[in-house]
Amino acid sequence: MSKVAVWLQGHDQRMFFWFNRGMEHILLNKFMNLITHLGGATATIAITLALTLLGTDTWQQVGLQSLFALAISHIPAAIAKKAYPRKRPYLVLEGTKICKHPLRDHSFPSGHTTAIFSTITPIVVAFPVLAIILLPIAFTVGISRMYLGLHYPTDVIAGMILGSTVGLLCSSHFFVSMF
Repeated sequence: MSKVAVWLQGHDQRMFFWFNRGMEHILLNKFMNLITHLGGATATIAITLALTLLGTDTWQQVGLQSLFALAISHIPAAIAKKAYPRKRPYLVLEGTKICKHPLRDHSFPSGHTTAIFSTITPIVVAFPVLAIILLPIAFTVGISRMYLGLHYPTDVIAGMILGSTVGLLCSSHFFVSMF
């Protein structure tokens, strides 16, 4: 392994433990176990479908963009998990605090983080003032994935980049003009 890779892995693990063990608090345990589900399939699909089916005009269009971004972002995330089969931190790092019923699939990239960022990005593009609320929520979902022992910081960062990029593409004028 190259020196850069060793350096990055060391920092990734130290940052992981800071989020996973350094922030531990009984109230955070409950909060992180709840907020992490905002990046799950049930919440993101429900949010995008609700906007698409129940929204009017701009909200309906934004809901459709979010729905497409969510669906499209899942493809490269699934491919990356197969191409780079990184084991989850709780399976590799001794002393990791883990949640109940941890996932067993591969870690890279964080699917929950990808999903929440792909879902909120079209909303933030259309309504920038909502970034004040939605971005902290999305970042907290990413942090929750490390707090719960399921992802490394680089998994979360990759999910943020992937979700945001696909969300921006689905918000673009080119994509919008297709519908």
